[in-house]
Amino acid sequence: MPDLPDFPWDTLAPYKARAAAHEDGIVDLSVGAPVDSTPQVVQRALADAADAPGYPQTVGTAQLRAAIVDWFARRRHVTLGPDAVLPTIGSKELVAWLPTLLGLGAGDVVAIPPVAYPTYEVGARIAGATPVVAGVPDDLPALDAAATPRLLWVNSPANPHGQVLGVEHLRAVVGWARAHGVVVASDECYAELDWRPGHLGQATPSILHPDVCGSSHAGLLALYSLSKQSNLAGYRAAFVAGDPTLIGRIREVRRHAGMMMPAPVQHASAVALGDDGHVRAQRATYGRRRERLAAAVEGAGLRIEHSEAGLYLWATRDEDCWRTVADLADRGILVAPGTFYGALGARHVRISLTATDERVEAACSRLRSQAPGPDLPGAPLPRQDRLG
Repeated sequence: MPDLPDFPWDTLAPYKARAAAHEDGIVDLSVGAPVDSTPQVVQRALADAADAPGYPQTVGTAQLRAAIVDWFARRRHVTLGPDAVLPTIGSKELVAWLPTLLGLGAGDVVAIPPVAYPTYEVGARIAGATPVVAGVPDDLPALDAAATPRLLWVNSPANPHGQVLGVEHLRAVVGWARAHGVVVASDECYAELDWRPGHLGQATPSILHPDVCGSSHAGLLALYSLSKQSNLAGYRAAFVAGDPTLIGRIREVRRHAGMMMPAPVQHASAVALGDDGHVRAQRATYGRRRERLAAAVEGAGLRIEHSEAGLYLWATRDEDCWRTVADLADRGILVAPGTFYGALGARHVRISLTATDERVEAACSRLRSQAPGPDLPGAPLPRQDRLG
């Protein structure tokens, strides 16, 4: 049994109960699960493919692989072949299993960001590998003196803090990784939600872009999900792309393990990838919510940092994050403590944009009008035993 961290969300339960006691109900801005309807064009596609008596293929249908290739060319300016893409059953399962799928184990190192999605660490531990915190590219030289990782995670736009890594930054990471024989896995699930001035409507740079990696995708993988841009979290629709050799290795293990995206979801995913209109509409919806929430959050005395892209505001009041969580819970607003994402998040909270317009307006009203409530005794901090 791997030595896994405690499941952090369990420690948020008393704060959720406090927020739910608000006379107007809870505004849950913690998890970040989409709340808007799945686009009708995708729902129809799923229904059209509902008659699926046979087994689906792990490799994905020709239709889906072509849709992924076309999307990368159209939205990310990346050229791929059909053997360089692979559907996955959501992106979280691939994050959790990628070290294992790549053959990592005891004695191997997986480098993860200092403030990061917890599943990067979990995936390393499932494989029996050692997770090491490394900010890129600044901390990479230090890894040379310790233990060079076999796998390096990059996340841009980042969860939780929304930081975007530019082309030069990514190019430096790729150069270092290739010089040391390290596989780079780039989690790019929020790429279509870039809020930076002059970038609205454009996807953020991919690790696979030729300005980043040249003409070769050797040693590189990019992960993407339709959960955010298309409200398909319930469909578990995602994919990985990049180095055809690595994709082939991952595909073969997944074939043996029966890791297959359901056939109706494959068809619905292909249709979703070909329809940019619903993505523009969803991005506009999140943009309006973000603008209103950001103004209310700052008006309530919190400072927003990074948050250049993605579905979250990364905010601080320069205090222990659990005190901020407690204050907002007393206003009926539930947010995620920064410690869920590493020790460096201890003075921040993550505030999600994934609530209905009505609930977002309720949160804004409470932030504007209510004084801070009494402290709720601090929950035990989830275990953050990072190595390195």
